[in-house]
Amino acid sequence: MKSVPLGPQHRQAALRRLADTEFDVLVVGGGIVGAGTALDATARGLTVALVEARDWAAGTSSRSSKLVHGGLRYLEQRDFGLVREALRERALLLTRLAPHLVRPVPFLYPLRHRMWERCYVGAGVTLYDSMGGARVMPRHRQLTRGAALREAPGLRADALVGAIQYYDAQVDDARYTMTVARTAAHYGACVATRVEATGFLREGQRVTGASVRDAETGETIAVRARRVVNATGVWTDGAGRMAGTRTPFSVRASKGVHLLVRRDRILLNTGLIARTAKSVLFVIPWGRHWIIGTTDTPWDRGPDGPAPDAADVDYLLDQVNALVRVPLTREDVEGVYAGLRPLLSGEADDTTRLSREHTVAEPVPGLIVVTGGKFTTYRVMAQDAVDAAVEGLDASVPESVTARLPILGAVGYEVLWNERRRLAADSGLHVARVEHLLDRYGSCVHELLALIAQDPSLGEPVPGAPDYLRAEAVYAVTHEGALHLEDVLARRTRITMEERDGGRAACAHVGELIAPLLGWDAADLAGEIDRYLRYLQAERGEDDLEAGDPAACPAPA
Repeated sequence: MKSVPLGPQHRQAALRRLADTEFDVLVVGGGIVGAGTALDATARGLTVALVEARDWAAGTSSRSSKLVHGGLRYLEQRDFGLVREALRERALLLTRLAPHLVRPVPFLYPLRHRMWERCYVGAGVTLYDSMGGARVMPRHRQLTRGAALREAPGLRADALVGAIQYYDAQVDDARYTMTVARTAAHYGACVATRVEATGFLREGQRVTGASVRDAETGETIAVRARRVVNATGVWTDGAGRMAGTRTPFSVRASKGVHLLVRRDRILLNTGLIARTAKSVLFVIPWGRHWIIGTTDTPWDRGPDGPAPDAADVDYLLDQVNALVRVPLTREDVEGVYAGLRPLLSGEADDTTRLSREHTVAEPVPGLIVVTGGKFTTYRVMAQDAVDAAVEGLDASVPESVTARLPILGAVGYEVLWNERRRLAADSGLHVARVEHLLDRYGSCVHELLALIAQDPSLGEPVPGAPDYLRAEAVYAVTHEGALHLEDVLARRTRITMEERDGGRAACAHVGELIAPLLGWDAADLAGEIDRYLRYLQAERGEDDLEAGDPAACPAPA
């Protein structure tokens, strides 16, 4: 399936189309739920526009635990329907919708009490293995302490009396969200980033579209639509105020912080999950790193720019150090990120007890609001939002087909994986590089290899970020809609969180690669580097970096 390239020319055409078309559905918000809603509506034959104020997945959808899971802990809360639904979605993602982006991961659950805990947890994991589409994964294993320590030699022997190992799945959340948006564009949706909704258009009481502002030029566009879907997550309440109404529910934000440490700092052959006093501790394999998370603390300082602080880092280190033989220190932390979860507000003050269910409402005629939920169940949320949006439309609208619709790069991925050695020989790349590309682009890998064939220098690693090829930075602009250094370094690649320096050594190199594609001159490039360093300072909660310091971002040789 040849993709639609979301380059600068495509964006200009999309902006013209926003101004000239009355759409059946306008979706506001380019996180996973908004992208999924646009794909669901487009796949039903509706005309669809999708606008995002910043970049695809710039908020919650790039800052998760990177897990596709049923939510084992929700069984203890007796939320069986949510777990069953999430496991069914997990199975679809693994086997049909996105096998190139979603993959199984084993997790070890250490047991600290004899007999009763093994029976209690074992019963829950047995149920987890049998609900929804769980059977696509290997079944859990009961392990003695000796067997558990062979799987996890980095754990303290006194931290467990045995363990249970089970499977869940993981995903690069930002890439997945962007790929869903690209898939919607492939099927005809009009999609654009850096386009902020500033107000809703009205005919009497009915919402009939939105006024949007192009953040790149300042131009304002009136986008007309028969239905508007607000899929802005933790920004939901703000969008409700913009509409001059209150939604019948409230969204509370919970801050989740994650750390990255090198894989050799914790000797594990498996992921790890353990209960903590305040949340759940995950240690998740991620390339050369472990992701350690997460916190779950109320956040009331607005949805923009949540940042980790020293207390968050120390809390996570304390939790993991209670389990590992060789303690971690702040020096071991190579990356850190923070995000906000949108939780439906209830009577509980503790955000760990608020619902991960989603809800759909129509607070005023023509405006649909969808919020809550979790990344794994985005497709169901999108389907429910479109079901609500199409009520009352004149024509009959088909049922959702997204449960059977692979996203871009999925079709043919398994065949190309089996042929990866031939692809490596033909392209001159090492087979490990081809595997890396296949696991990020799936069957779209041919587009990357074509770039390298035209310019072999693009097959070289990015200086300062050797896990990625130069072609990936170029492709991020020509095909994936990246408009700024931040888009490339933070979300199309994950250099921002994976490199100890946050991408400072890579930013100028990447900037010089993409500047001609985006029409930047030397002053533009310098401004982009300064902008990225400021973003990095805020993202990591740093206080000592002076944005624009040339030493912080070396120029390319």
